[in-house]
Amino acid sequence: MIAVDDAAERQAQLLRGSLDMCLLALLAAEPAHGYELVRRLDTAGFGAVSYGTVYPLITRLHRLGLVANALEPSPTGPPRKVYRLTDTGHERLSAWREQWIQFAGVVNATLDVKGTSA
Repeated sequence: MIAVDDAAERQAQLLRGSLDMCLLALLAAEPAHGYELVRRLDTAGFGAVSYGTVYPLITRLHRLGLVANALEPSPTGPPRKVYRLTDTGHERLSAWREQWIQFAGVVNATLDVKGTSA
């Protein structure tokens, strides 16, 4: 039996390895501000991903030229940054998606090997 702490740590490791790709996918679907990205991650099933995780990653993606931002008026306060994918971001997402599909296929096939005890 796996301890809860071990399962949580494993989940955190999996998230670290895929969150950048998932953020690009969410922005490919529709531009969004940081708060909205956190909400979409939660709705998608990632659970409570903190702003302290999302904002530094968005900043990194911006530095890499994968994400652009623009200030847009907010109905409830000061203008907010809305992020969108750049052309380079779309290209990178496409490459990462193909890489993920191949990797997930290998992992799934490995986990499906008959004769292993669970």
